[in-house]
Amino acid sequence: MAVVEAEVVGGVGHIVLNRPEALNSLNGAMIDGIRAALDAWRDDDAVGSVLVTSSSPRAFCAGGDIKAIRQSVVEGDHEAGAQYFSAEYDLDELIASYPKPYIAVIDAAAFGGGLGISIHGSIRIVTENAVLAMPETAIGFVPDVGSSYFLSRLPGHVGRYLALTGTRITGSDALALGLATHFCPSDALDKLQAEILGGKDLDDVLERYTTSTSTTELSFDTGAVAAVFDKASLVDIIDALQCDTPWSRTTKTQLATLSPTSLMATDALIAYGADSTLRECLDRELRVATWIIGEPDFAEGVRAVLVDKDRAPQWKPLVLEMVRPEAFQQLL
Repeated sequence: MAVVEAEVVGGVGHIVLNRPEALNSLNGAMIDGIRAALDAWRDDDAVGSVLVTSSSPRAFCAGGDIKAIRQSVVEGDHEAGAQYFSAEYDLDELIASYPKPYIAVIDAAAFGGGLGISIHGSIRIVTENAVLAMPETAIGFVPDVGSSYFLSRLPGHVGRYLALTGTRITGSDALALGLATHFCPSDALDKLQAEILGGKDLDDVLERYTTSTSTTELSFDTGAVAAVFDKASLVDIIDALQCDTPWSRTTKTQLATLSPTSLMATDALIAYGADSTLRECLDRELRVATWIIGEPDFAEGVRAVLVDKDRAPQWKPLVLEMVRPEAFQQLL
């Protein structure tokens, strides 16, 4: 069974992510498969747009195949990770610059690398079932796939908040923030996809089945986020969380469980990303990602969350004040 199914239907290049047993976590074969399809269709006049969907009801794409990268690192092979990230980020850039409408349909979980192959597309459709996040600081890694570009551009320091904490957001949140372009109720999704693949006019289909404006408030307090996450440093952010509200208590507790090294590197990536092009962000993320997978927290974090699943990582160093920024400063 192909992990990526690609065919042209009704003048539409249809890519189906088909690794449901791994929640469509992107492995090298998936990256290569998506790339091959996009390259083949780029200059094909018979293909007017690209539609990307998932065969799994549980996930659009749960991220990169981080367990495999960890295994390579544990076995002493750091080059495999660097090669994987390089191919993944080049795919993200291709999607961002694709000359035809690239439509990603998110009806379930989209984490990490799943955002790389969706958020960079020109049309991002979400439903009420969509859950989006960049949860890398929980596994000793950093938000990547160009997230330092698109998160750093969100208003009110929301991107800094999402990158550091790994907080999950809803489809409605994504639409309100501009991370998604359209909202479609899940019960209308089959009809929408059938009409797109039936060769119907894309703008007309989107107009009939989706909305492009959010009618609901964000699921978190943007005022509180702006007041706390505008602080100069991570230590200042943590100090500003007074634990006088449920959100403040939850956020402070959240940050205390995450890798201090990841938090420090992530904060630097978001700061630099605000004034960088997407390619500059991807190149910077590649340098930092290649470095951080060799640090103790990566193997330990992936072990705790994805391998043993005991959710009890032993971070080294244990606190922010002991992290040495000079270890990654030259990579920025």
